Amino acid sequence: MSGAVRRRLVSKDGHSSVRIDNVEGMVKLYLHDIWTTVVDMKWRYKLTLFVSTFLGTWFIFGVLFYLIAMSNGDLGQAPESNHTPCVMNVATLTGAYLFSLESQTTIGYGFRHISEECPLAIFTLVAQLVFTGLAEIFVTAAFLAKLARPKKRAETILFSQLAVVCRHQGKLCLMVRVANMRKSLLIQCQLSGKLFSPYVTEEGEKILLHQEPVDFQLDSSQECPFLLLPLTFYHMLDESSPLVSLTAESLKTRDFELVVTLNATMESTASTCQSRTSYLPQDVRWGYEFIPLLFSAPGGGYITDFDYFDKIQESSDSSLLQKSVTEKLQLEEEYRKE
Repeated sequence: MSGAVRRRLVSKDGHSSVRIDNVEGMVKLYLHDIWTTVVDMKWRYKLTLFVSTFLGTWFIFGVLFYLIAMSNGDLGQAPESNHTPCVMNVATLTGAYLFSLESQTTIGYGFRHISEECPLAIFTLVAQLVFTGLAEIFVTAAFLAKLARPKKRAETILFSQLAVVCRHQGKLCLMVRVANMRKSLLIQCQLSGKLFSPYVTEEGEKILLHQEPVDFQLDSSQECPFLLLPLTFYHMLDESSPLVSLTAESLKTRDFELVVTLNATMESTASTCQSRTSYLPQDVRWGYEFIPLLFSAPGGGYITDFDYFDKIQESSDSSLLQKSVTEKLQLEEEYRKE
């Protein structure tokens, strides 16, 4: 696998790399869930929808008022005639458009107005106000929902570019570092992982991406009460771990992807947010540890230097390096025997 292309299921910034293709009726499925479709729209499309909603309803109902005036014979009537028009002072399509705009936005200049002699125009005005009111509520709510989504908050959660394997409290652990880049706290933080790797069942079925849970913990607890400082989460490589057979040499040949997800609650809004990243074998360093990045400030308090956030150093535990050399010698000896 060293020369093969390493594909990612999840990119380093947390975006899915899966492409959905050959789905019949995709447009119909999106229209069935129109709310999610509108909320997930990119901002340029959402702004276009917002503007076109107003311009479109103004013009459509303006045309309807113009047709009503035309059917009632209001166009071309002399000002001194006894004819009572449906919409006063509307003789052109432009005038009907302006009346529609003034009615929908409740400007009400008073120059153009509906007379009591035309029930159809009154019904059309009521229908316009009801329909456009609902449309404005929908579009405005979609704007607010997109602004309030915690997706942008998740972008201020930082994961280490590399994962390291070294000993922690006498146990071999895989470690990742996580940091909150805002001063507002994240509470009830929990880090979990999924290991994706090829797998062959007992029946001979080949599974391209077999999922196995990977539990992370902070010291002795799986849940962090709050994320104030950059923290290191640990996964013990014991018998219950799907990575128990991982060694320094097997990292060069193993084919897996570890997707790490942080679930947390924002203290300011009490809404949940999720951030994720992934690690391939090439992103794991055996026998290394993270360099400390928390220092005491001269005037009191603490300083977090993010220049050291992704920096690693060789572990002080020499047994890891010796084990790596021993494994290499054993592999060379087995190769010679073959």
